[in-house]
Amino acid sequence: MNPISEKEKKLSQTLEKLKNFDLAKKDNSSKLEGLKEQKNQLEIEYKKLLENYNFLEKENLKLMKEFEEFKSKDEDEKRREQNFSEKIDELNQETDSLLDEIEKWQM
Repeated sequence: MNPISEKEKKLSQTLEKLKNFDLAKKDNSSKLEGLKEQKNQLEIEYKKLLENYNFLEKENLKLMKEFEEFKSKDEDEKRREQNFSEKIDELNQETDSLLDEIEKWQM
């Protein structure tokens, strides 16, 4: 069983006990103390989970930002490569054209 469902089950059991709790009975004070302890423990666990969630949320945002930066750099690099390839193609065409001209003049 995963920890979340265990905590959910504990919380449900505690709430059920509170619903059935009769304050008029004197022997219920020990039960009340037990419920207070369970409540305190659940609050502590909740705070820890909330802190972990907030930490993970910040890490997620940080990683998403880094990913976007990486993606942007990658796109820039691809554009530069494309431009470079186009320049090489242009130079090849010019070279071919010049070679054709040279051949004409040599004839």
